[in-house]
Amino acid sequence: MAMALRPIDNALPTTPDRPIKPTKVAVPTQKKSDLGLNDENKAPLPVAAEATIDYISSENLKPISDPDSNIQSLIGGLDSKDWIKVCESLNNARRFALFHSDLLVPTLEKVMVVLVKSMKNPRSALIKTSIMASADIFNAFGDRLLDSTTSDAFDQLLLQLLLKASQDKRFVCEEADKALITMVKSLTPLPLLNRLKAYVTHAHLKVRAKAAISISTCVSKMGLEGMKDYGLVALVKMGADSLNDRLPEAREAARSIMTSVYNAYTENEEEKQEVWLSFCELNLTPIHAHAMVKFTSSQ
Repeated sequence: MAMALRPIDNALPTTPDRPIKPTKVAVPTQKKSDLGLNDENKAPLPVAAEATIDYISSENLKPISDPDSNIQSLIGGLDSKDWIKVCESLNNARRFALFHSDLLVPTLEKVMVVLVKSMKNPRSALIKTSIMASADIFNAFGDRLLDSTTSDAFDQLLLQLLLKASQDKRFVCEEADKALITMVKSLTPLPLLNRLKAYVTHAHLKVRAKAAISISTCVSKMGLEGMKDYGLVALVKMGADSLNDRLPEAREAARSIMTSVYNAYTENEEEKQEVWLSFCELNLTPIHAHAMVKFTSSQ
């Protein structure tokens, strides 16, 4: 015998299906003046302007008025979280470097740290501004950048410039190339060569090439005594290794290094090839010695 089902108290009561009414959503109506029509009693809203950065060449930078007072606010601007403010402060740092360099000395390490940090920023405008600032720093301070207080910051800055010069973004790459050229012109070749040598074996092909180019310029500025101070054998071995690099820029730089060393070493010798052959056979592996003699004999 079937038992009657008892209603469950917790169940919702069933009601006959009714058509569901659509939910009404209040939509604010726009006045005609809000739809872009002219309203003579209402001032037009300003159009938001995009941030633009001026890339000022060193020749167009001007001295800072009242530099003694403004140097105090420079660090605050460099520490700003607003990248536009940092760009402005970097341009001011350039002006201090070029026209009031003595005032910048106490904060020079801090400025260089900010340059490195800015070059790591994803904003291309900030990267380019920091690269331009580094060139002015090289011009203004030269070998003083290798002092113990700024030495580590310089090493980090050098690495970043080599990396940026190896980028695919052309306007960043070209600016970094110019900064590296300024660096080589502004610093004494021997100490700079000691900083650059580590990068000719860098894992990044383009970094190796950029370092080799800077090294070749350094070597071209050195006389025989300067080359001996660094190590003639070390220079020749460095050039020999780069002659087999995968990038043509590195190979061309290696040929330039070899030419400079060969010319300096044999300058006062009548039997240039014989003297050079003897040097290479004495200090290089047979393969490298053969490559060096073959190269110089074709010059």
